[in-house]
Amino acid sequence: MRRLALSDELLLSIQQPARYIGGEVNMVVKDPSRVDIRFAMCFPDMYDIGMSHLGMQILYDMFNRRKDTYCERVYSPWVDLDKVMREKNIPLFALESQEPVKNFDFLGITLQYEMCYTNVLQILELSHIPLHAADRKEDDPLVIGGGPCAYNPEPLADFFDLFYIGEGETAYDRLLDLYKEHKQKGKGRKAFLEQAASVPGIYVPSLYSVKYHNDGTIKAFVPNTPLAPAKVTKELVMDLDHVSYLEKPLVPYIKVAQDRVVLEIMRGCIRGCRFCQAGNVYRPLRERGLDYLKEHAKKMLISTGHEEISLSSLSSSDYTRLEELVSFLMEEFQGKGVNISLPSLRIDAFSLDVMRQIQDVKKSSLTFAPEAGSQRLRDVINKGLTEEDILHGAAQAFHGGWNRVKLYFMLGLPTETVEDMEGIALLSEKVAETYYDEIPKEQRHGKVQVVASSSFFVPKPFTPFQWAKMCTKDEFIERANIVRQKFREMKNAKSLKYNWHEAELTVLEGVLARGDRRVGAVIEEAYRRGALFDSWSEYFQNEIWMDAFASCGVSIDFYTTRERKPDEIFPWDFINAGVSKEFLAREWQKAMQGEVTPNCRQRCSGCGALQFKGGVCHESKN
Repeated sequence: MRRLALSDELLLSIQQPARYIGGEVNMVVKDPSRVDIRFAMCFPDMYDIGMSHLGMQILYDMFNRRKDTYCERVYSPWVDLDKVMREKNIPLFALESQEPVKNFDFLGITLQYEMCYTNVLQILELSHIPLHAADRKEDDPLVIGGGPCAYNPEPLADFFDLFYIGEGETAYDRLLDLYKEHKQKGKGRKAFLEQAASVPGIYVPSLYSVKYHNDGTIKAFVPNTPLAPAKVTKELVMDLDHVSYLEKPLVPYIKVAQDRVVLEIMRGCIRGCRFCQAGNVYRPLRERGLDYLKEHAKKMLISTGHEEISLSSLSSSDYTRLEELVSFLMEEFQGKGVNISLPSLRIDAFSLDVMRQIQDVKKSSLTFAPEAGSQRLRDVINKGLTEEDILHGAAQAFHGGWNRVKLYFMLGLPTETVEDMEGIALLSEKVAETYYDEIPKEQRHGKVQVVASSSFFVPKPFTPFQWAKMCTKDEFIERANIVRQKFREMKNAKSLKYNWHEAELTVLEGVLARGDRRVGAVIEEAYRRGALFDSWSEYFQNEIWMDAFASCGVSIDFYTTRERKPDEIFPWDFINAGVSKEFLAREWQKAMQGEVTPNCRQRCSGCGALQFKGGVCHESKN
């Protein structure tokens, strides 16, 4: 029987003790003494968020299928336990065995969003692992990072031994086999890292050197050993039907962010939105087969007892067999109380038949993302939506029985004008008017509710907008106020609601997203001053970060409000993410001219993803 790392007295004194005891349904149990590799898989945020992450569950399942490996889970202790662990010097532990993370061979940290970076340092410090990779000894775990933020790992370079760039199902087995071989031969940490650099998708920061120009831009970024490649190419699964997928997802004892089965129907996207990092780095689009999805949907619902299944992708409407899949799920689970969730739908491609089918099981608000309030700006960002598309899709939704719609927009996009900003309110008003025009009074289910939300634009790596400048905090707030005032002038103001993201948080996200190695000192200083759980608005303390930037002599404006030169070397240029810099530069110029690029199924735009020899790039050849 496992001995818990925390005493009963301590567990009863903190919030949600079930976050820390493990033992969930479908948890993997192995004897740690009978495996060669122990891997602690970490999500650097609270359990309630991390347990909802599909990628971590996939890797957890994949690693534990290896007889020589035991993969366990670690999450950030919430603020109450964090305080106690520091006071009582309790080392951070894995849920499965309840043993200290310090005892493991690997600590793998998934980097899903920039605002978790101080939590990464929390994980390391509570685990009694030196923060800096250069200070770690032979008996310290190897710290490896992955996830979307690994597409610019440089702000965290000093804290990680290595990064995995891309999808984990392809090269992790080779990396673990290499580690096992080195461990059995008694080879040291340095020798392993040098050899690991030859594994596809692996980046070892210590094997690269950076030089800077006097103006602070990068002069050169090169390997300091012939063992490291000049370019690290992302790893992709090209045949999604021939890799393992979850059959028995972990089921928590407490309510978490997404308490449902998640069925990933495809990866990648055909749309080419110029602000979207995921749509670029996950190219090309690759679909899972219908039979594969049917089989796994049944297995996961049976093994978990969940009452909802979510079909996951970047743009679910573009899955070519969506209606067939939904029809199957409806027929298979009719009368069994299983709800179907369809996130990431495009309003122009939405099927009324599909809507009516899932409405029979669950009715909730529908979410669409026009992203910009005017047609001109939607063309700049290559959204590929007209106002007619949006209003027609809204009409379909209203006829399908919905009367609650959420609309997502961005403020601060390149070339944005006051007219574009006010267009957010005008478009929301037109959506509300569509409801009253289309639905007879006697058939309405109360008033229409249109909730418009705007985030603030952050230019991300590997997007055409990586050359763009950001707004300042004050500029963001000024733009939000322009939109808010316009909403107040609308005839249907009582049916409309408008809210927006925190401007200070967005500015910081911009620095962390496009930063280089010098930003690492700021992250560490902010952490030392008390920054933690920065993605939680109630714990985000902007003044701590401002003091850290000042203390380290690092300019925020250098990373945010400065527009990049066409030939500037970016901190992430050493990564081959599948989209060429030349393609992104062409798209940047087309954006400035308001020119639209067709989606991948309409015409190949020569982005570079053909090099992977599969997916949508080769659909017409099959």
